[in-house]
Amino acid sequence: MKRLSNFDSVIGAFTAVTIITLWVTNLVYLLNCEVTLYDWKIYALFLVQTHLYTGLFITAHDAIHQCISKIRFVNNRLGRIASALFMFNSYSRLHDNHMKHHRYNGTSKDPDYHDVDSFFPWFAKFVSAYVTWKQIVFVALAFNLLWYMFPVENVILFYTLPSILATFQMFYFGTFAPHTGTHENKHKSRTLSKNHLWAFVSCYFFGYHYEHHDAPWIPWWRLFHEKNKLLQEGMK
Repeated sequence: MKRLSNFDSVIGAFTAVTIITLWVTNLVYLLNCEVTLYDWKIYALFLVQTHLYTGLFITAHDAIHQCISKIRFVNNRLGRIASALFMFNSYSRLHDNHMKHHRYNGTSKDPDYHDVDSFFPWFAKFVSAYVTWKQIVFVALAFNLLWYMFPVENVILFYTLPSILATFQMFYFGTFAPHTGTHENKHKSRTLSKNHLWAFVSCYFFGYHYEHHDAPWIPWWRLFHEKNKLLQEGMK
């Protein structure tokens, strides 16, 4: 696997810290705000929070591939923090399962793969591979603690619901859509047509999924460069 350049290492760490900081800042604001149906800003910040939840997962994913920082401690620490903030996901479990996904892509040993091209059975298998009872207990404790400190409607709307929507978002754009169906290419995956804005908004460029499997050492914020390169080479 190729190593990060010094520049990419600095940018990667800065990007990860920025996503984590924005997630915390936006959540604190939303938990303390007064919810009103007529305030467009609340709807906008709700969507931002959902997108930032997805960003936490993508940050953890890049840490798994050592794409955040050349300094292993910094890389792994940021990955663990991002994993924990996203409903107490286990970084170790994410790491092990995702490495299996790349190693056994599209086979029965791939925890992200389902042999039936049906959304909800595939989603159920996907969730069961990553969610643990320990995680559920921690989420319940966090929810009750936040409920004690903030209005329950704020906790549901801005802490819980965005995490659920982000999970569906990541599953659809990062697993189901790229891998469903039959693929003749070596990575057994499809890719979005070139549209960098939509690719970022939908799932931090992970709709460019063939490109990720082809070069897993490339951080998410450089995947659109990989897309451009493969298009120029006439490969995708």
